[in-house]
Amino acid sequence: MKTQQKKEIDHQKMIKMVKDYRKKVGSKTGGIKLYAELKKDFIKNDIKIGRDKFYRFLKHNNLLIPKRKNYITTTNSKHMYRKYKNLVKDHVPTRPEQLWVSDITYIKTENGHNYLALVTDAYSKQIMGYKLDKHMKTSLCTDALAMAIKNRKYPTQKLIHHSDRGFQYCNPKYTQFAESNNITMSMTEQYDPYQNAVAERINRTLKYEYGLKKTIKNTDLAQKMTEQAVNIYNNLRTHFSLNLRKPAEVHLNPDIKYKSYRKNNVTLHQISI
Repeated sequence: MKTQQKKEIDHQKMIKMVKDYRKKVGSKTGGIKLYAELKKDFIKNDIKIGRDKFYRFLKHNNLLIPKRKNYITTTNSKHMYRKYKNLVKDHVPTRPEQLWVSDITYIKTENGHNYLALVTDAYSKQIMGYKLDKHMKTSLCTDALAMAIKNRKYPTQKLIHHSDRGFQYCNPKYTQFAESNNITMSMTEQYDPYQNAVAERINRTLKYEYGLKKTIKNTDLAQKMTEQAVNIYNNLRTHFSLNLRKPAEVHLNPDIKYKSYRKNNVTLHQISI
């Protein structure tokens, strides 16, 4: 009887740990990450459970994350601005601030769509800069890039900026700003979701894990939610591609082997960057 009582108490403790962790770090945190992050707490509370059994526990208590539908992105590349060559196809970075990826996603509000521009370090997955506003003008992306440049930790290193061929990124106001800060431009040459996989994965994470997928009351609230989401993403959320470490940690301590979203890659040092 005591064994059954302890089991029930342990399960209630585990449910609370899972819910508390997801509330703090992300509502869509999966089982493997949960187990890695909560394992010390289980031991501290004398809860003996392996990863497979923990997965079954999540399933039994309806705590598994449901599979989500693919989402569609649209990019306006029908313009007369210069389109840059793809310098990073099938290549992966070997250090922080060697490759940044930029993208725009939309955020729904009760007053219409807002737009979020992001600049992310492809090695550490740290969001270096962002800007959310009611418009999709070039200044949206320029402001995000300006924040990213301000947040650089290795400003003397050579850096590639990779994006789609949208008019914001091809606009001379944007490209000249980037190049004046010693950043080399690179763009997708045809639509290939894997070429900009880092940016698109982060867009999905921010939307589905931190409430940005929902219709938000207004732009002010959306901006506050975005700031909070970026802070959690950079400083608290672990990543499989970072061996379950956090982006800000890896950005300052780049001693891990990089994991790419595409197989059979070669490193960026082979293109002299």
